[in-house]
Amino acid sequence: MKKKLQINDAFIMAAGRGVRLRPITLKIPKGMVKYKQSTLISNGIKKIKKKIKNIHVSVGYKGPILAKHVIENKVSSIINTEGKGNSWWIYNSIFKLLNKPMYVLTCDNVTNLDFNKISKDYEKLGSPPCMLIPVKPIKGLDGDYIFHKNNKVKKLSRSKIADIYCSGVQIINPMAINNLTKPSNDFKQLWFQLIKKNKLFVSNVKPKKWFTVDKVNDLKRLRNL
Repeated sequence: MKKKLQINDAFIMAAGRGVRLRPITLKIPKGMVKYKQSTLISNGIKKIKKKIKNIHVSVGYKGPILAKHVIENKVSSIINTEGKGNSWWIYNSIFKLLNKPMYVLTCDNVTNLDFNKISKDYEKLGSPPCMLIPVKPIKGLDGDYIFHKNNKVKKLSRSKIADIYCSGVQIINPMAINNLTKPSNDFKQLWFQLIKKNKLFVSNVKPKKWFTVDKVNDLKRLRNL
């Protein structure tokens, strides 16, 4: 009997400056924006902890404040990526040696994920080096539209519209990505390299609920949902 795939690691990217959330983020990092008597990142950590054993967080802007906050939430590790791009850690940290899948999320995502279904779909698609989790576009929220054939991503676009776009959630195998691509500081550049090799996939499974907070108005909408 084939052993069930168990993904034990999740990485939350929380190093960004949150420029479009100013003036809120002039004093606190984006992940610590208040939400439901807690914070955006704390809300995410609590949900992930129910299914994923190890949670890792990148810090940068106002790093000491955020590091203290996520330590209080009992995360497994913290990576300082201040001044680096959002995919820098894949090539330049201990994670480059990880030859197994891990979830990658952003601190500004408010979502309900069916980890079991997503993991099964990942395995069904052949355990690719990177699998994007798609969502149906939401009016007023920006995203990269996904064009694919048989789950292989052929194009990502901000201008040309498709029926799905990127949620900010993905499964990656860091070592596989290191073996297939040149070091990149930006996930979009990483994805384009994988597209050229037909190695970027998109899942069949969408989150049950999903919203992202990029701008002050997004936060107002989220609090009214």
